[in-house]
Amino acid sequence: MSQHPTLPASVDSGQPLSLRACVEMTLHNYFTHLDGTEVTNVYQLVLNEVEAPLLTTVLQYTSGNQSKAAEVLGLNRGTLRKKLKEHNLL
Repeated sequence: MSQHPTLPASVDSGQPLSLRACVEMTLHNYFTHLDGTEVTNVYQLVLNEVEAPLLTTVLQYTSGNQSKAAEVLGLNRGTLRKKLKEHNLL
């Protein structure tokens, strides 16, 4: 099977992609499709796009236990609650 030039080898091999590879692939796709549009604040854009599903998924993993979720994330519970509020997840 021929490998797509912009995709990591694991896409064609059937192996799961690393989180890093997924982010790189998504950002490459994002920049490819800007079609000349000016872009700023990409750092904040990525953080906003990643943080909400990260928090949601970890909370699901911990069955909604915020103390355990904070531990899994390496945050204190107050910081987790602040982030949950920022993303309207509370």
